[in-house]
Amino acid sequence: MEGLGQLQARIQEVQNAVGKVIMGKPEAVELLLAALLSGGHVLIEDLPGTGKTTLAKALARCLDCSFQRIQFTPDLMPADVTGYNYFDQKDEIFRFREGPVISNIVLADEINRAIPRTQSSLLECMGEGQVTIDGVTRVLPRPFIVLATQNPIEQEGTFPLPEAQLDRFLFCLHIGYPSSAEEKSMLHAYSSKEPIHALRPLLTPVELEGFKKLCTQIKVEQSLQDYLIDICRATRTHKAVAVGASPRASLGFFYASRALAALRGRDYVTPDDIKYLGETVLTHRLILKPRERMGGLTGAHIVQEILETIPVPVFGEENGHAE
Repeated sequence: MEGLGQLQARIQEVQNAVGKVIMGKPEAVELLLAALLSGGHVLIEDLPGTGKTTLAKALARCLDCSFQRIQFTPDLMPADVTGYNYFDQKDEIFRFREGPVISNIVLADEINRAIPRTQSSLLECMGEGQVTIDGVTRVLPRPFIVLATQNPIEQEGTFPLPEAQLDRFLFCLHIGYPSSAEEKSMLHAYSSKEPIHALRPLLTPVELEGFKKLCTQIKVEQSLQDYLIDICRATRTHKAVAVGASPRASLGFFYASRALAALRGRDYVTPDDIKYLGETVLTHRLILKPRERMGGLTGAHIVQEILETIPVPVFGEENGHAE
């Protein structure tokens, strides 16, 4: 496919640059870029100090896009996110003051610390790529992506994200602790100055939009589309699940599999692409029944069980076709 080699090479530059800041986590960086190419949003959920915010900031620095960080707190109001109209006494007219959400890349730091009313101000932005204030709708710039972080263990003073909000995140990423060798490399890299300050823009918004269009040309054989749908539908009928993956999840899963194939230099999706993305796309969307949840069962367990149960289409990678 024409342009696929350029996409892979240019995106690899970004991966390498971000990898100098977040060491030993190539999978998380790859998934973040896959979300960007598929037009999805990402929730980064992990323990304190594992690099959630740094990962989001490093990606933003590598892209020549507008970037805003919003520190979510209990006193943050919706207008602080979306913007508001104010009366200009000098000119005696109402003017609009843009909120930080009107940017290409929005970092919603510690999103679960804001009250539900403020959290909901992102719903229209994430779902429709626009913001409506006082009856006037403004289209957000392209590309547009929300990178949100939250700490799963600190519950005091937090407000859990509602299901409608979680469903708008394409991926939920977990970074995890580095290995001993990676932590030693981190000490060396950060010994004199933070490497994030050395990052420079490597891609423009126009190039990103072009690469996103290229991803729409990635082939997904019908048997693989059926396989993807079977996985999503199985979450809705599982005996331990109260609410399974939505059709929005199926569509995002489809887009993400194409983006991942493009990142890996292929013009076709394989079953391994779909299996690789399964937990990241689906786990955070599942609502388990109370008894199973109290018994220690998690969404990840359910998704893994489904992936092991549903038959995988026989696939010939030499021609990109399922058999």
